Amino acid sequence: MKICVYLGASMGEDPLYAKAAEQLGTMIARTGNELVYGGSRVGLMGILAESVLRAGGAVTGVEPQFFIDSCVQHEGLTKLIATKDMAERKQTMIALSDAFIAFPGGTGTLEEISEVISLNALGRIQKPYVFYNLNHYYDPLFAMFDRMQEQGFVTRENRSRIRQAQDLDGIRAALGIA
Repeated sequence: MKICVYLGASMGEDPLYAKAAEQLGTMIARTGNELVYGGSRVGLMGILAESVLRAGGAVTGVEPQFFIDSCVQHEGLTKLIATKDMAERKQTMIALSDAFIAFPGGTGTLEEISEVISLNALGRIQKPYVFYNLNHYYDPLFAMFDRMQEQGFVTRENRSRIRQAQDLDGIRAALGIA
């Protein structure tokens, strides 16, 4: 399975994020899956990619050309795909991937996973996704999803598909990883 992980190119404030990114990458590789991610060598993105590679896994990075021109791409990936812009990057990552994880991250992470949620809700794709709610990072967002359902903007069925996991076992269960 090709698992897309959306996460930040920064480290975040808590060292827990770096450790969790490393553990997630190791789990992806050791379960025989492949990583698809944004292609950067910096921040949590770099840690995740390195951990997959160290554990013997395959990593595909998808990076807009302007990031490659800025030399932030990871040079040791199994495959690096250059795109013309961020929109093409998102489309490429979705097309390449079988499942998605939203690791704690910023607005880019939220934008990317929101597209996956919307495409699933519209029936354009049928691919599992999960928020890695590490240290309750996404609790406020899940309160917002509940509010969206309460106010009639998200159906009960679509809300039930928006899942979260607190740990790697929860991620494996949500995505069907043996």
